[in-house]
Amino acid sequence: MKSKGNVSELKEKVVFINRVTKVVKGGRNFRFSALVVVGDGKGYVGVGTGKSAEVPDAIRKGIEDAKKNLIYVPIIKDTIPHEVAGTFGRSKVLIMPARKGTGIIAGGPVRSVIELVGIKNVTAKSLGSNNPKNVVEATFNALLSLRTLDKIAELRDKSVAQIIS
Repeated sequence: MKSKGNVSELKEKVVFINRVTKVVKGGRNFRFSALVVVGDGKGYVGVGTGKSAEVPDAIRKGIEDAKKNLIYVPIIKDTIPHEVAGTFGRSKVLIMPARKGTGIIAGGPVRSVIELVGIKNVTAKSLGSNNPKNVVEATFNALLSLRTLDKIAELRDKSVAQIIS
């Protein structure tokens, strides 16, 4: 369900910047890779990476990449519709809906994705590897697998009332 939200009102957040060194005949070459998350706070979020010899260029490339990978996340009453788990590599992320007033209870990389989606009340737990790239991708995969009752009814060719009963 890829779609592009209003690109002008996207906020971006740099999650992680990695310095990579390549040893060559003349010395060391330093390059940077940036992991960036963009979102509009109304359900659209994207993740991207950028690599360059300069940090600002890497961030800019990461933002462009993230804008190409926007997805829509269903939000119901400032939280998610149901509990969900996402995995990527050896990282696993559990995201659970929470009551109003709970806030965002989540670790660093997971928090940055959830904040930019626009979810206000949620609890998340990161399990396994804590590599920022893998944790962000696991969070992204978890949010991709969210379904609303309307969507499930549509997939089963039934009405919402038939599914509830």
